Amino acid sequence: MEEMKNVGTVEGDQGRMCINMEWGAFGDNGCLDHIFTHFDRVVDETTINPGKQRFEKLISGMYLGEIVRQILLVMTEKQLLFQGKPSPKLQTKDIFQTKFLSTIELNGLALRQIRAILTELELDASFEDSVLMREVCQAVSLRAAQLCAAGLAAVVEKMRENRGLEQLSVTVGVDGTLYKLHPCFSQNLQKTLKDLAPNCNVSFLLSEDGSGKGAALVAAVASRNANAME
Repeated sequence: MEEMKNVGTVEGDQGRMCINMEWGAFGDNGCLDHIFTHFDRVVDETTINPGKQRFEKLISGMYLGEIVRQILLVMTEKQLLFQGKPSPKLQTKDIFQTKFLSTIELNGLALRQIRAILTELELDASFEDSVLMREVCQAVSLRAAQLCAAGLAAVVEKMRENRGLEQLSVTVGVDGTLYKLHPCFSQNLQKTLKDLAPNCNVSFLLSEDGSGKGAALVAAVASRNANAME
């Protein structure tokens, strides 16, 4: 990580800290350029702050729907989707809402419901189109979860090493509708984190106030309470 902001001490004399990740700008110096795809670059260039908050643009629910839309446009151009005929709606920026990803990826969701979304976008979609679009959504959301996990793994592993521990237990406060509502995001994040940092036992707690600071405080209080009970 380039930096961590808003670090403060927790009440008490143990010197424990809340760390607000504030990692949205990670990659603004170009260190993530090698994982940026054509679609990521197009999305970045069409935002109000091109070149800024680049990590956020890979993982945030605010941008995932637009990444999917850019992929669908290129696949249509290559005659892989919708008989090569994009609708005017599909060509409209931000028309593909991130909530569509959650709906499309629900376990057991009938493909006809996916086609209902495509109909809303005024696309003449076949069964094969529906299957391919679901695979695109799954790929984009999985990548986002894995990138989140990679960032967390780097931090918790560093904490473990700095403390000289064989095993670290830590609590992470998290907020955001993507983590809360997407059917696979949280599971994919936690699985990848376990793979990348097997010596770290990470517990996640939801923060309901929509504040990153609140999420960090939830984690801090949970950690302190758990220690008090030992």
